[in-house]
Amino acid sequence: MEKYVDAFVNAFNGTVSWTWKSILFEVPWYTNYFWGLIVISLFVWILEIVFPWRKEQSIFRKDFWLDGFYMFFNFFLFAIAISGIYKMLGVLFNDIGITAKSLALIDPSSWPVWVQLLVFFIVLDFVQWFTHILLHKFPFLWQFHKVHHSVKEMGFAAHLRYHWMENILYKPLKTFGVMLLGGFEPEQAYIVHFIAITIGHFNHSNIKITWGPLKYLVNNPVMHLYHHSYELPKGKFGVNFGISLSLWDYLFKTNYIPEDGGKIRLGFPGDEELPKNFFGQVVHGFVKQRKNTP
Repeated sequence: MEKYVDAFVNAFNGTVSWTWKSILFEVPWYTNYFWGLIVISLFVWILEIVFPWRKEQSIFRKDFWLDGFYMFFNFFLFAIAISGIYKMLGVLFNDIGITAKSLALIDPSSWPVWVQLLVFFIVLDFVQWFTHILLHKFPFLWQFHKVHHSVKEMGFAAHLRYHWMENILYKPLKTFGVMLLGGFEPEQAYIVHFIAITIGHFNHSNIKITWGPLKYLVNNPVMHLYHHSYELPKGKFGVNFGISLSLWDYLFKTNYIPEDGGKIRLGFPGDEELPKNFFGQVVHGFVKQRKNTP
């Protein structure tokens, strides 16, 4: 038991220390996720202001500050809180013989760096696309994902408005993806993570971008807006599930872009019953919600 406690404490303290050092610029700039997130956010926000798709939408759109808080809560505060548990589970799995190489299909460690990064990016993106489908398909998981779909006006910060349980759901499957690569995560994996964050910010932004012919490969704001549409095609539980890549949606026929005007109703039937404040949303999915009354 002592080694599990030590693993928890060391991981927790290490994450706190790294986050604090990041804030103080005491880590290499290219691995500084704290300021990297802020720079990417400001960059995309400025583009929203200069080149707005929906010009009637306010710069400080509906729930702007709520989404801003979610960015830091999910990316840092919750990451700190859960880091020790992940480490304990890692020690436990190792003790029962489940290692990073248990499911290895390939060993990319000897490949050129750019190939390593590309394969790492593609595998993780597919795993996240599949996980995203599960969040929509199964009612229990959808209760948590509703928080993300409660966005009524799209903007870059909506990217990181999601229930903390999604971290719990995505992490094991992403770990599974890494295990398929023999537990290999490139030393330059921060490049992949920053690219994914940037694409995610653009996908949720108030900017009209389709990337031209690359729209069949890379996700975009027009495509993702319809993922958040209040009205879905008959018989569908969701469309356009792509995270960074749109490729999977085109391959598996889950793509849907009927037009590109950008002025559609967002949300989902019954979204008026979802709590509007952060604390209400944090417990959503666990606590039975009262229906709003006039």
